[in-house]
Amino acid sequence: MAGFLAMSAFSAANAANRHVDIVNDTGMTMAEFYASATGTDDWEEDILGSDTLANGEVFDIDIDDGSGACKFDFKAIFTDGSSHVRRAVNVCSISTFTYQR
Repeated sequence: MAGFLAMSAFSAANAANRHVDIVNDTGMTMAEFYASATGTDDWEEDILGSDTLANGEVFDIDIDDGSGACKFDFKAIFTDGSSHVRRAVNVCSISTFTYQR
């Protein structure tokens, strides 16, 4: 029975929705955004690419890297050079993440 419960929990995490709306409510323009599985040493690629996210704008991303992981570290870099890192964001349990001042 315990094995079944563990398998059910694992399956539920794998099937979880990892779409997250990233909201910029900082008063600044976001120039870069990164999301990497917690515990990795690499920020991967800039998800915004050549785009930016102005104050008040929202973008939807699917943070499914195929690993089944739910916890990701987020890093935003703004046009003034400042950055904000948030560790261990559970993308399986949230639908919106807001950057604020």
